[in-house]
Amino acid sequence: MEERRVDPSQVKGWGVDADRGNDPTYPMKRRNDGEHEGYSWERPAQQPSDVEVLHSNERPNLSAAFGTSTPPAGLSGVIRRFAFNYSESSYGHWLPLMLADRVGVVEGYLEDLSRGHVPNVFAERGWKAEWKHNRKGLVTRVAVGAVLATAAVALLRGGSDEPKPKRKRRSDGEGRASGRSGHAGKP
Repeated sequence: MEERRVDPSQVKGWGVDADRGNDPTYPMKRRNDGEHEGYSWERPAQQPSDVEVLHSNERPNLSAAFGTSTPPAGLSGVIRRFAFNYSESSYGHWLPLMLADRVGVVEGYLEDLSRGHVPNVFAERGWKAEWKHNRKGLVTRVAVGAVLATAAVALLRGGSDEPKPKRKRRSDGEGRASGRSGHAGKP
């Protein structure tokens, strides 16, 4: 494989941070390579924690400030607790967190319904705007969701591929001879 030389002046965005006068943090940040020395400031007071706060297993303590409006709860909380057993560099951390977000949405809908509020799913999911700007994508996503939901229902209801046994029809005399009343020919 031959090595190609790249002319930086021909690459869009190349060297965009080379001019310190064009740096959005200049002159606020005085460059002295001090950031390589570690903490050079006093840590802020720790925010009190009165709810469960999940944090990376790579951190020995909580960050100085954190959100407490939605502590982990329900099935989504169980999934989140599981995810925080893994490193942030692992799929075992991020994939369960994404699943917990989806489960949390369903839990939110169920909570709304339990309080007598019917959620406006179309507005909450932004389908009106998507219908206007990305109709094909919305129709495709809804169609795929419908197919998957139908397949799931069929799998859960079906259970067995064996045909159900047919009921045997009685002849005229069978029902009456056994003491049962009823019309002939009816099961």
